[in-house]
Amino acid sequence: MLEAGATAPTFVGRTADGGSLDLASYRGRSVVLYFYPKANTAGCTAEARGFAEAYPELSAAGYAVIGVSVDTVEAQKSFTEKCGLPFPLVADHDKAIAKQYGVLGLLGIAKRVTFFVDPAGKVTEVVQGMLPAPHVRRALERARAAAARST
Repeated sequence: MLEAGATAPTFVGRTADGGSLDLASYRGRSVVLYFYPKANTAGCTAEARGFAEAYPELSAAGYAVIGVSVDTVEAQKSFTEKCGLPFPLVADHDKAIAKQYGVLGLLGIAKRVTFFVDPAGKVTEVVQGMLPAPHVRRALERARAAAARST
């Protein structure tokens, strides 16, 4: 798994709306890049909704949010609609992105891991663990700290 200090691998992935997302296009912005096991499951729904609720504050602090799982584009689309997500979800059905980041689990699904990526593309922190709340909480802590520094 990538560790803090590593360069975040760039990738181009298909999004829930059928478009594409190029991580390289986010250079110059801080990014919350979170991997989750499976769309439309209880824990992943709680995490996605948590990031959606936090999104205005994260966005105001300059963070982009991107979710990634090994689900299909169709599954990501229904998940985005169900949760009313204001940020993109990437369908990593071929598991290439999860492998690049070292988060592909033994069962062929992504582990719940959040990477905080700085504007230069460096991973500054990694949060891992099955419970979704600590991932969202840490993102908010970082956003609030960034907002406090800028005032």
